[in-house]
Amino acid sequence: MNDDNTMRATTIIAVRRDGTVALAGDGQVTLGNTVMKQGAAKIRRLHRDTILAGFAGSASDAFALFSRLEGKLEAHQGNLRRAAYELGRDWRTDRVLRKLDALMLVADKEITYLLSGGGEVLEPDDGLAGIGSGGAYALAAGRAMLEHTDLPAESIAREAIRIASTICIYTNDSIRVETLPPSKGK
Repeated sequence: MNDDNTMRATTIIAVRRDGTVALAGDGQVTLGNTVMKQGAAKIRRLHRDTILAGFAGSASDAFALFSRLEGKLEAHQGNLRRAAYELGRDWRTDRVLRKLDALMLVADKEITYLLSGGGEVLEPDDGLAGIGSGGAYALAAGRAMLEHTDLPAESIAREAIRIASTICIYTNDSIRVETLPPSKGK
C-alpha cells in the first residue's frame, strides 16, 4: 500500500507524423494513495506558441523549469536546440536545479527532446517519446499505432494516453493535447 506523501503524477507523450507534432498528457495528480486532482494541465505552449512542453514529476519544480526554459528560448531567439542544451547544462551543474524532481518533453516543428535532472538532453530516434509513470505504456501504444495505422499525430497521442490510463493507476483519461502543424511548404 502506498500511504506515503510521495506525489506521483503523469503520463506525457510526444508524437510526430506527417510534419505535425502532438504533445499529450493526462490530468491526474496523486499524493500517496489519494487522487488529488483530475484535470491538471501538464502541457504548455512556450515562446510565442512555437514550442510545446510537458512535464512529469513535481509540479512546482516543473514550473521552475518552464520558466528557465522560456528564458533560454528568449535568449536564443526561439532556438530549441540551443535552449535545451543550455538548460540541460544548468540543470546538471546548478546546485539548486539539481534537486528538482521533474522530467520534461519539449518539441518544436523540427525536433523533440527529453530533458532530465541529470542534464541529459535526449532526442528520440523516431520522434516519439513518453515520460512519467505511464510513459512506457503510452510509448508502446504510440509505436504500435504509428506502425499499424494511418491516424494523425494528435489522435495517436490522445489514444496512447487513454491506453496508458487503463494500465497505470497514476494516469487518468482527462487528456489534453496540443499540436504544432507542419511548416509551410512541407
